[in-house]
Amino acid sequence: MSEGAQLRERLDRVRARIGGAARRAGRSADEITLVGVAKRQPAERVAAARRAGLHCVGESYLQEAQAKIPRVGALLAACGAAPPHWHFVGRLQRNKAREVARFFDVVESVDREELGLELERRAAGRAQPLEVLLQVNVSGEARKGGVAPEALPELLAASARWRRLRVVGLMAIPAAAEDPEASRPAFARLRELRDALRGGPGAEGLRELSMGMSADFEVAIEEGATWVRVGTALFGARDPGPARASREEE
Repeated sequence: MSEGAQLRERLDRVRARIGGAARRAGRSADEITLVGVAKRQPAERVAAARRAGLHCVGESYLQEAQAKIPRVGALLAACGAAPPHWHFVGRLQRNKAREVARFFDVVESVDREELGLELERRAAGRAQPLEVLLQVNVSGEARKGGVAPEALPELLAASARWRRLRVVGLMAIPAAAEDPEASRPAFARLRELRDALRGGPGAEGLRELSMGMSADFEVAIEEGATWVRVGTALFGARDPGPARASREEE
């Protein structure tokens, strides 16, 4: 089987699982956006996934993405296909904000005002606002990125002053667990936070919930996810490369 056919088959399986989870929750599968996490996947495989029908692609490592995104664009342009919507899903340092604002359509990992202000400054030349999600540390893990739940209202209120950014939702990465059900309380907590904040300062566009990865995205959908970040279930094994793999970056 060709790589393109394999990707199409995996994409169909993931979408079937999304549909099943949505039905169990009394939701429509159309409410859920699949983000294919492509870190340490070659550009050719990402382009093949786009041709197979994947619309959104996530990357965790800026240096890798800087080389891959133009290559994917060139491969797709050669066959008349449009590029994917690019999501940055990894931890982000302020000194990388300029290039992230240049290459990506969405940043899912804004967790402090200083980072938002830097992205705001670096997004000045964009034709459209940069969409961002506020990452919340729902598990309280000291080494994990994300704003503490009790500090989220303050960060959201500060985001109302960002004119070149558009806050569209919240993102979370629960603590690693063998059983997908162990992540359910964290997913429910993120949904509750979003719902409680609606109507407050900065919450006008707060609709999306990015939560759930290859191992637990069905549980996330049952708890209200609107974006799921799926890597290995879609693309298969990664090139191990030099980068450190972690739950934080699926």
